[in-house]
Amino acid sequence: MTPPISLRRASKCFASAALIVAVIAAATFPARAQQVVLLVNGTPITDLDIAHRQKFLEMSTHKKPGRQEAIDSLVDETLELREAQRYSLDPSDADVQQAYDNVADGMGVDAQKLTQILSNGGASADTLKHRLKAQIAWTTLVRGRYKVSLEIADKDVEAELQLHQPDEKRQTGYEYTMRPIVLIVPRGSPDSIYEARKRDADALRGRFVSCTDGIPFARGLPEVAVRDPVNKSSADLPPALRSILDNVEVGHLTPPEQTPEGIQMFAICSKRESKTESPGLKEVRDKIFEKKFGVKANRYLADLRRQAMIEYK
Repeated sequence: MTPPISLRRASKCFASAALIVAVIAAATFPARAQQVVLLVNGTPITDLDIAHRQKFLEMSTHKKPGRQEAIDSLVDETLELREAQRYSLDPSDADVQQAYDNVADGMGVDAQKLTQILSNGGASADTLKHRLKAQIAWTTLVRGRYKVSLEIADKDVEAELQLHQPDEKRQTGYEYTMRPIVLIVPRGSPDSIYEARKRDADALRGRFVSCTDGIPFARGLPEVAVRDPVNKSSADLPPALRSILDNVEVGHLTPPEQTPEGIQMFAICSKRESKTESPGLKEVRDKIFEKKFGVKANRYLADLRRQAMIEYK
């Protein structure tokens, strides 16, 4: 006859069994998450890829996408990358990271914070980096293959501009030379430190009346970095920034703004009227190019889809 099991021993047995079940569950969950759903010309797309892409699309569009929409997005990018690799176009990790940093900068955060935002939203840095890598490779490929047909004649730009923007309403273009000036604030500092540095920035603006005298003075201040000159055309700047620069005299500083590095301003060291490109011309040229590029890219991708071997598991 089997001896009876004590309550203490029984509880230990149940606890051990529960632990074993938990360990098995933890071990099998990643396996399920990494289950291959389909192959695109031999490249696997997993459940986890699709789940992350769904969350990323939801965060980007503020609309809940269907599973198939996420799959189509991943398939397109996979085809774009594979085709680009055929022509030895494979963006480096550094190129992708720079694009990722630019996205973060555009959101007013650093790359680490962007990764946290994506993770908190149920997506991942990898899904955004995959998209950015595909965009870099695909844009380079389409531009290269269809270079001649994507060229835009000046007369076409002028005709389109005359249609929507008569001479008397056109904006004048300018070429700016600027010096970024950053009042450095350590990462993780409280808001009070940023507010104090903004007051320091306003005080510097009051004293800054020329780049000749102002740049050396700013360099001599504690925890202040003066960057190398930056040359920008007003045609390449967003309307909001053009408006700010229009209201800042040469030799003065733009209003302070908070960045991941601290409080930043730009010293306007020169402003020359552009004879070749105005904001209106640039916008029209970009719109014409985007339309022509979109037609070529969509046809190219449609051909790749028709030829692709897409196998659902």
